[in-house]
Amino acid sequence: MSEHAKSDLMELTIADVRQGLETRRFTARGLVDHYLDRIETYDRNGPRLNSVISLSETVRDEAEALDRTFAERGAVGPLHGVTLLVKDQVDVAGMPTTMGSVLFEHHRPERTSFALAKLKRAGALVLGKTTLGELGAGDTHGSLFGSTKNAYDPLRTAGGSSGGSGAAVSANFCTAAIGQEGFSSIRRPAAWNGIAGMRPTAGLVSRTGVYGGWPAINGALGPMARSVSDLAQLLDTMVGYDDADPLTAMGARRIAPSYAAGLHKMALKGARIGIIRESCGSGSDPFSEDFAKVDAVFDHAVEELRTAGSTIVDPIVIPDLNALLATRCKSETEDAEAFRFYVEGCKTSPFATREEAMTSELFKAVSRGAQARWRVVHEPKRHHAYLEARETLMIRLHQVMAAYELDAIVHKAVEHQPTLIEEGINPPYRDQTGAIHINTFLVYVPSVVVPCGFTSDGLPVGITFLGRPYDDANMLRYAFAYEQATHHRRIPSLLS
Repeated sequence: MSEHAKSDLMELTIADVRQGLETRRFTARGLVDHYLDRIETYDRNGPRLNSVISLSETVRDEAEALDRTFAERGAVGPLHGVTLLVKDQVDVAGMPTTMGSVLFEHHRPERTSFALAKLKRAGALVLGKTTLGELGAGDTHGSLFGSTKNAYDPLRTAGGSSGGSGAAVSANFCTAAIGQEGFSSIRRPAAWNGIAGMRPTAGLVSRTGVYGGWPAINGALGPMARSVSDLAQLLDTMVGYDDADPLTAMGARRIAPSYAAGLHKMALKGARIGIIRESCGSGSDPFSEDFAKVDAVFDHAVEELRTAGSTIVDPIVIPDLNALLATRCKSETEDAEAFRFYVEGCKTSPFATREEAMTSELFKAVSRGAQARWRVVHEPKRHHAYLEARETLMIRLHQVMAAYELDAIVHKAVEHQPTLIEEGINPPYRDQTGAIHINTFLVYVPSVVVPCGFTSDGLPVGITFLGRPYDDANMLRYAFAYEQATHHRRIPSLLS
């Protein structure tokens, strides 16, 4: 393929893939080869982004089969030939699911997760698996692969825990990717790598075949892409009830007819948007120069929202926001049960329980952050206080939105620039700095991140559209309208 032809495949959207196949500008196999070439050039060599942990051994054959079907009778579905990378805690038959950890290095589940099976039936191709914060925890460092670099600055982290997906999408290693979020694991790497990403409301997308699923409720699969339109098109296929994940019963009757069909460039005109100014990110320092750089970009983004026709309510104050967020508490028993539930569906799992994994010799090699999260001691009183705070914050969020007649709330996706990799792997260990986690604290609210510009250091910043429970369609509409009005997405210079 000529260099001109290769450059013509940069920044492809799902709509571009469909058009390219229809006009015979490329084939599904040709697109797969293009992405594999970029991964070899930029992920394995060159800047060595280190975002892809494994590649499918069958994807070329699958692409050729799609090409034959296309020639004979047309597309198999709306995602025909769309080439995805998937966070490596999601099962895809024939591929390892390692969670980025030596604990699961040889783990090869026989199943494909419920949501990925839906995507594949719609014609999507799974190119490979992406790196992540080991065992789904924190910035993208892991005992099995090392650290993943930010697409805009190789000295900085890609964020996490879906950092590999964020960096790979930004680097044009795939059409789009699938991430998973339990804290800020989709939104933070999306913002820090200059792409769009969303955590759907819990219960819209099944977690069967995903590490960290039922009976835990805060973890959710979500799309990551270079455009909001692609987020919506992927979500259209991913949603659906699955009786093996009881949480999806919550969303079964709340799925929009189509998330993509509702997108409109003028959606912000007349919308009432509330702005959170209070610093509420994890480990944020509001008095630092780094914070101020992000703040300056956010100020400009608020004016862009106003220019796009929004009525801006600035600021809004949610009473006791930080005090309530500070009560966040994991349930060790729930996490242990989620581990057991996941491995019960895998005949090849190396461990039957978390306790068994923690007492193995391999656990000594697990990254510090992942070990710390697994060693959480169950504190029923603290967890009860968190559940009470979650209910209080949900009511107060609704009160503020009702009092100001808000259609959405906007806040910084992350309050700081991407941190340096060396700071994340050496004492005193900076991890998840500036990450805002209102949505995952509340569980049942959607968040969509879209690029909003760059700091004076040339690092990307994102804004988050946060809404009422199951108002995912409107958050996508507002994010799309903002994206189309501003076009802040920029290909990383190291990877163009």
